[in-house]
Amino acid sequence: MHQILCSTGALIGRPNGRDYRLLKQFCPRLECDGFEFMLYSTWYDQIEQLTTFLKSIQLNIPVMHCEKSLSEHISIGGDEELREAFRLFEINCSVAEAAGAEKMVFHLWNGIISDSNFENNLRAYSELRERAEKHGLTLLVENVICNGTDPMTHWVELYQHYPEIRFVFDTKMADFHRQLELLYEPEYDWLWKEKHILHYHVNDYGGGYKDWSNLKVLPMGKGHIDFERFFRFVRETGYAGDFTFEATGFDKTGTVNIRNLNEQFALARKYLNQV
Repeated sequence: MHQILCSTGALIGRPNGRDYRLLKQFCPRLECDGFEFMLYSTWYDQIEQLTTFLKSIQLNIPVMHCEKSLSEHISIGGDEELREAFRLFEINCSVAEAAGAEKMVFHLWNGIISDSNFENNLRAYSELRERAEKHGLTLLVENVICNGTDPMTHWVELYQHYPEIRFVFDTKMADFHRQLELLYEPEYDWLWKEKHILHYHVNDYGGGYKDWSNLKVLPMGKGHIDFERFFRFVRETGYAGDFTFEATGFDKTGTVNIRNLNEQFALARKYLNQV
């Protein structure tokens, strides 16, 4: 049974002070099945309070999104940077375990440095996976946008080195590189036939090929991605996992538009239930 998840990053951000306590106010009003909890770097000094809060509100959090910038330490390289990356990753894993998550979404490369030193990211993967597994987590590498090459090229290289690797496929990230269509191509059917994709991020995109001026994550239907085709294909592959919606749900004042988010969830269920 598919679960429709909402990213907590869609609910809390800079305009509302990244106040995770707002989840207690917003989440009960959302008609989703659970949440993908995203950790912000500004929370590292309050991890104990954060985990206590998450336990208290008892949300269904099957997936956690690792704090994004820690992978920049990996890309930079060197023993000191790598130690810092693993230290921060352990914190993320501890939060995920406390929240009851089973999967960890990870940006193996990130930021301006991106994939410019991909050999560093490639080498670090096995250690990251082992650490995640010790916390009962399945590590999922996301097809994050690249400054250098492209996400699918890196996925293939990772698969060649680590045949057991698992991924999360983001529709917006793929379309940014004009690689969404690759999901449907026989050349890449190993992604779903061998069950390497264990999660999907459902986000729209309105820009062109590597259009850095249009990076904004859009709600489904506000860009040009054909989601009816996407959901039909994913359904036909026999995928039984979950979907996370990440498009920003708050405005410049930090006010969350609950209705718009619920409409997204309803539309996704409509596509998933089509025969």
